[in-house]
Order: sequence, then structure tokens, then C-alpha cells
Amino acid sequence: MPILHVIVASTREGRAGQPVAEWFLEHARADGRFQPELVDLKAMNLPMLDEPHHPRLRNYTHAQTREWSATVDRADAFVFVLPEYNHFAPPALVNAIDHLYWEWQCKAASFVSYGGASGGMRSMQSLKPMLTGLKVMPLPESVSIHFVAQQIKDGVFSASEPQKKAASGMLEELLRWTEALSPLRQPAAGGGTRG
Repeated sequence: MPILHVIVASTREGRAGQPVAEWFLEHARADGRFQPELVDLKAMNLPMLDEPHHPRLRNYTHAQTREWSATVDRADAFVFVLPEYNHFAPPALVNAIDHLYWEWQCKAASFVSYGGASGGMRSMQSLKPMLTGLKVMPLPESVSIHFVAQQIKDGVFSASEPQKKAASGMLEELLRWTEALSPLRQPAAGGGTRG
């Protein structure tokens, strides 16, 4: 079963991303198409990119970068759970993506965005060009949560039926792309690096 990383992009105190990600993680487990794993950028605690070598070289000098590399490398697909900051993606997520290169490639990604009136959709759209530059296939299928605070009570997010339906449709399409991209993620003949 392919491994799906559900990445919590916000690192702020009191973030809505944690309960939203926990809901989606359970939804993905019940769906049964993936083996979902929660990846929390706050727990990863990556510094601002400070590696002396370009990520293309995979010559990492810091233990945190090596741990992050191994985490991303083992995933077959991604769902980014992200808010919108000033019409853009969270800086912690941009920094985490910038840390690596090969580990992202030839994998599909989708989004659970959240916020106020916009539902975080501008954040999602701002991230797509960055991902395609790393040969990640961002899908149009997503879940957008408007006025997210109204659906969180006592730290638990309760999804609406349309949001649940959107999440299931997104997982179905994510699996199709994950399977289609699978041959491109295999190691090259002679033991070369995938991607």
C-alpha cells in the first residue's frame, strides 16, 4: 500500500492545522487506499535552510536535514494541510520544501487548505508552481475549508459531508496518479538515484 504523508504546514501556536490534519488522517485511514502518516513541520523544527551544499547533491551536513530527507524520501504521495499567510503559503512549508530536491520528485500531491473567506485557496495556488519545479504533480482535486474556526470545537475538527466527499474524491485521484508515477520513482538501472 502506498505511503501518504499528511504534512501539517503551520507551526504557529494554537494552529487550526493540527485538528484539521488529524481529521484528514483518520479519513484517509478509513478510506483504505493509502497508508497515511502524519508529518508535523513543527515537530521537525527545521532551521532556515543553512546547508552549505545545493540540495541536488544530497550531501547534507546537518542531522535534521538528513532526518527530513529520509522522511520525505519514504513517501509515495503528499497531502499538504495548509493555511494562507498574506495570500501565500506558510514560510515553514516553503523552507521545508527548499531543503530537498530529489526526494520530492515523481510524486503526486494534493491539498487540504483552510482559512477564512478564501478557505486557504490562494495559499494552495501559490504553492503549485514551486512543486512543479521539483517534478511534483499537484492535483486540482482538493479540500477547501472556509471559516475553519466554526468547525473546531474543543480542539476537534468536524468535517461537513461535502468536505468528506471531496476528501474521498481527492484520495481516489491521488491514488491514480501515485500508481501512474510509480515507475518513475524506481531506482535507475545500476543503482542510480531515483528521480
